[in-house]
Amino acid sequence: MEWVYFDNAATSWPKPAVMMRAMERFNDSIGANPGRSGHRLSIDAARVLFDARERVAELLGAADPLEIVFTKNGTEALNLALQGLLAPGDHLVTTSLEHNSVMRPLRALERRGVELTIVPGNAAGELAPADLIKALRKDTRAIVLTHASNVTGTLLPLSEIAGAAKARGIALCVDAAQTAGSIPLDVQALGVDLLAFSGHKSLLGPQGTGGLFVSREIERELSPLLQGGTGSRSEFEEQPDFLPDKLEAGTPNTIGLAGLGASVGYLLERGVAEIRGVEQRLTQLFLDGARSLAGLTVHGDPDAARRTAVVSFNLAGRSPSEVAYALDQRFGILSRPGLHCAPAAHRTLGTFPQGTVRFSFGPNNTADEIARALAALDTLCQEAQSHAAPARVPF
Repeated sequence: MEWVYFDNAATSWPKPAVMMRAMERFNDSIGANPGRSGHRLSIDAARVLFDARERVAELLGAADPLEIVFTKNGTEALNLALQGLLAPGDHLVTTSLEHNSVMRPLRALERRGVELTIVPGNAAGELAPADLIKALRKDTRAIVLTHASNVTGTLLPLSEIAGAAKARGIALCVDAAQTAGSIPLDVQALGVDLLAFSGHKSLLGPQGTGGLFVSREIERELSPLLQGGTGSRSEFEEQPDFLPDKLEAGTPNTIGLAGLGASVGYLLERGVAEIRGVEQRLTQLFLDGARSLAGLTVHGDPDAARRTAVVSFNLAGRSPSEVAYALDQRFGILSRPGLHCAPAAHRTLGTFPQGTVRFSFGPNNTADEIARALAALDTLCQEAQSHAAPARVPF
């Protein structure tokens, strides 16, 4: 049976062929440590790293490639932003739709004296910008929010919130793990201060890559998460105070970043807007077809233009794990059940503690695969309605 891969919100697959070629080329022809030696291979490695930085900067609309700080994933980037910016006594505003990569660092900071205000979304996973703006105070240090929910795919009103933050001099940190590479972004036009991204999701890069955009306006206020070797200013025992070295201690994952640079180059050539169009059409096709399936509840906005290519649903009378198991074993459709590392979002939706089944489409999925998934769900819905299926897995 040929697999249908609908788990791109966790890790995109398949990757563009240029990604693996770039990693193999680095391994076979360079392999050295960037910035740590003066020989030609070290210089070549540094060039690979800078090329990746340039491409990510272009994709995100950053003015300077040095504003792109590489990390091993989006989680590390968010920890770098939040722990580097906030101190005891600071006030921060966030939402009830956040991933644990935001909530867990914030809860740890709360125990150290940072005050949190969590603005609730509604049961559809939407957030009214007025509700968040109303929560801002004179002493608010920062806002952190996801650009799009990893549970419902709902796009949050980033531009309105960014404008309010800028007008009040409040730092804005955006979790773009679900949108970088699938939704056109321009950090300069938006006026965000910090934007965390994951390399292995919609940027189509390898696992173990990610990063943080750091605006020049806030770089001096950000403390390093790690300190150590950078290959620069080695005569000093203090961390360099300039980007990206200030925030990039230790040997980078250069082979992975070679792959990420190649994948981002592929995105730039294909065009994020074109990919957005493909994924939006697939999402709308699924949403429209799912409406007629008795017993299936789809969460979030019915308009694909207001969400990413992420769809969460539940089948009446069946747990998400049962449904996902049946989809895998009987129909070859790979999805993700459960809480998706976002319990706050599921509480907001009313789907805690069992969660949902999540489909997340990518640029390589097809309309035929959507039709296959809808047919499979139709079968499972009919079985559940007729009570013909056994009570436990499999259906």
